[in-house]
Amino acid sequence: MAATGYRRAGFTEIVGVDLQTQPRYPFRCVQGDALAYGEAYGREFDVIHASPPCQKYSWAAKRWAVERADLVPATLALLDRIGRPFVVENVLSAPLRHAVVLCGTQFGLGVIRHRLFESNYVLFAPGSPCRHVGTVRGGAYVTVAGHGGDNIKGRGSRAAKQAAMGIDWMSDQELNEAIPPAYTEWIGRQLLAAIADGRAA
Repeated sequence: MAATGYRRAGFTEIVGVDLQTQPRYPFRCVQGDALAYGEAYGREFDVIHASPPCQKYSWAAKRWAVERADLVPATLALLDRIGRPFVVENVLSAPLRHAVVLCGTQFGLGVIRHRLFESNYVLFAPGSPCRHVGTVRGGAYVTVAGHGGDNIKGRGSRAAKQAAMGIDWMSDQELNEAIPPAYTEWIGRQLLAAIADGRAA
């Protein structure tokens, strides 16, 4: 989960915003429209993290003839107007502008989960390369998507997915939509350093 990674990085007050209730969210969570909340209160925050719905760009969702919300452009436009340090996270095919790619293998995790991270501050990926040695079917990695992924040798169980992601408090559906906290801990440490020395926007 993004928020947990930021807490581990050193952020002390975290507020989440979601249209749906989030009973297992470990911090304060406001139920509401994130864009409207950002327009009203975004300038009060030191950093804003946004994860617009990814289904529009997800390779799996493209198999279904369903129109999906495209909120990435509106989110980027809002964050540009607010002018605070920000991070936008999404899947690989999302129309971000200058993003870095993070992968679970860079953090020693048992999941191949590529995600883009864009900021108005220059972000760096870890020095360790993205390495996929082995396969999900061969038991090296866990699939965390859809209805649970492969259950080969128990690798599709909730416990296996939680261990692979570094998250032990989520349901299957929540895991499917989450990112490992290691990603935002890495991003958060860079943002805190930027804020401390005045390099952030």
